[in-house]
Order: sequence, then structure tokens, then C-alpha cells
Amino acid sequence: MAPLLPVNKLYETEAVVAFYHPRPSYPLHILIVPKRAIRSLLDLSEADTPVLGDVVVVAQHLVRELHLEAAGYRIMVNGGPYQDVGQIHFHLISGV
Repeated sequence: MAPLLPVNKLYETEAVVAFYHPRPSYPLHILIVPKRAIRSLLDLSEADTPVLGDVVVVAQHLVRELHLEAAGYRIMVNGGPYQDVGQIHFHLISGV
């Protein structure tokens, strides 16, 4: 994944990186982005299972670290016209 804008990494694995959304739509808005180019949800394959595993591990880590269990949180992925960039990414959001 080539950096297009500077970010402060919150958490990183071999496969994904998490950082605060540069233009947040929610009080807490974090992006979890695979480092490998994957255009959309429909482009995921069985070979991407480790990437999806890392997405879950990173999301769990951040939910615990940021104490989101009581406040509530959502993980969201956009597709089609709702996807603004040509790289799959997951939104960890909360109203905290």
C-alpha cells in the first residue's frame, strides 16, 4: 500500500494498517486498510482469508484498547457507488 496522505498508525500487522479517518463522519472513525491492493469486497478471494483475519484481529484490539464495548461500535465496508476509493477498507465507527 503506497501512502497517499500522512497518517498516524494506530495498529498494524503484516497485512493491514489502521488509522484515524482523515475526514471522519462519526465521533470515532478509524479505517482498517489491507496493505495489498484489493479493489473491493467482490474482489476478495479465498486467498485473502489471512487478510480478513487480520482485519478482525485489528478491530478487536482497537475495540478493547479504546474501550468501545460499552459505548457500542460498528464495522462497515462500502461498495459500488458508496465506495469512494478503489481500495477495500473497513470502517470502525462509534458515537463515543
